[in-house]
Amino acid sequence: MAPTMTDKSKVLIFDTTLRDGEQSPGATMTHDEKLEIAELLDEMGVDVIEAGFPIASIGDFEAVSEIAKRSKNSVICGLARAKMPDIDRAWEAVQHAAKPRIHTFIGTSPLHRAIPDLSMDEMAQVIHDTVSHARNLCDDVQWSPMDATRTEHDYLCRVIEIAIKAGATTINIPDTVGYTAPRESADLIKMLIERVPGADEIIFATHCHNDLGMATANSLAAVEAGARQIECTINGLGERAGNTALEEVVMAMKVRHDIMPYDTGIDTTKIMNLSRRVAQVSGFAVQFNKAIVGKNAFLHESGIHQDGVLKNVETFEIMKPADIGLNEANIAMGKHSGRAALRAKLNDLGYELGDNQLKDVFVRFKALADRKKEIYDDDLIALMTDSAANTDSDYLQVKWLRVVCGSDGQEAELKMLVDGQEKSCKSEGDGPVDAVFKCVKEIYPTEAKLKLYQVHAVTEGTDAQATVSVRMEEDGRIVTGSASDTDTILASVKAYVGALNRLRVRSQKTAPDADVKSVSYKL
Repeated sequence: MAPTMTDKSKVLIFDTTLRDGEQSPGATMTHDEKLEIAELLDEMGVDVIEAGFPIASIGDFEAVSEIAKRSKNSVICGLARAKMPDIDRAWEAVQHAAKPRIHTFIGTSPLHRAIPDLSMDEMAQVIHDTVSHARNLCDDVQWSPMDATRTEHDYLCRVIEIAIKAGATTINIPDTVGYTAPRESADLIKMLIERVPGADEIIFATHCHNDLGMATANSLAAVEAGARQIECTINGLGERAGNTALEEVVMAMKVRHDIMPYDTGIDTTKIMNLSRRVAQVSGFAVQFNKAIVGKNAFLHESGIHQDGVLKNVETFEIMKPADIGLNEANIAMGKHSGRAALRAKLNDLGYELGDNQLKDVFVRFKALADRKKEIYDDDLIALMTDSAANTDSDYLQVKWLRVVCGSDGQEAELKMLVDGQEKSCKSEGDGPVDAVFKCVKEIYPTEAKLKLYQVHAVTEGTDAQATVSVRMEEDGRIVTGSASDTDTILASVKAYVGALNRLRVRSQKTAPDADVKSVSYKL
């Protein structure tokens, strides 16, 4: 059955990381990764998990079906276009869930009506027929007028009334292209609640994209106006500029409960773990200054800020790191750090300093900080001493790597297993990564193109691990590969090989319907 809304202060969290989030070019997840993320979302308390688009591919169908069978608490939802085969396929995938949902949609704005060349009356009939069909299969039906925020208000009211009468239990209002501003978002929900017959019997949802950077604000404005479901993704993952970020709306309502007296069932202490895992499997690193889950969200380098935080953390933090499952130090040492922060950091490392000692160390610390952007624990210890992958398959495997770097050239020697058979290659390149990638291409010829290569550190100090992410494209299929190692070059080749393995697996899968090609829709 559909979630009931007897408590008007409850806001349902509808996570579409596995559907809309995965549609980000290059963010495709493997079957096992989807199952893992779905399990984490279920454990975190997400009300509805949109597990995928079952008719898009056999792989998507299988993932949605398996997630439905494994779900414990969440409603499991499958997306379907306003076509009977889509709806049947979605039901086939989610029917085994304890709480299944079918989500069907059609574009209702003038721009989207022109695509199937339907008149207003013809589209209204399609909406009636497809929603009715979905409701005959499933008690919980969600309907979305895609590009609702650019649909004429009179027509929007008309088709929503039709969908409600046909059996829709949730009406989602998508800001498909991130065009709306917060006041418009609120006014639209208010207007629909006031004008549409039966609006008081269903749940209104909001689905915002972040093209103008207002997805979170628009979603919260819609809630204040009466919407009781927010569609969102972990880390704001999604097409173009992404979707509403789950962590942002959930923590906004938690921190500012005084002005937004709404509750969710989310265990916020699980946010950080999910954020990191989604970033890892999608290949989309979280920007350092991202709200809530960014690396710098709870870090303070300014001496004034550090001094304030040390005396009373609430001076510069409006939430506790532990609230999102983060239990790390909140002091980043750098050239802006003051004496109080240095003393506290050294105390943590086991050094008790008198005032005169601190003064001497502080001078040399500042000199070091002018040369280095960020000072790690090992740097401070040295300062004090001076003063006293995943891959989808194992078809391709890296067995051995040797790289020679010098001013007179870069050479790589690589041994790989290709379907169990050892092959080797030597190659030169413009740099060590270029040389080793050329080796891979010689051993395993491919037309796949490297679209992205990025490296970021996952630990601090001299033994830092590097996580390398690559994005590759072949025949319209885009995949990512990721690997970590203390050797950046080795991590690079593992990530590259991992992406090739993933491309190979995906090339072996075909869509279940010849009419369905690259079925990828944003709401």
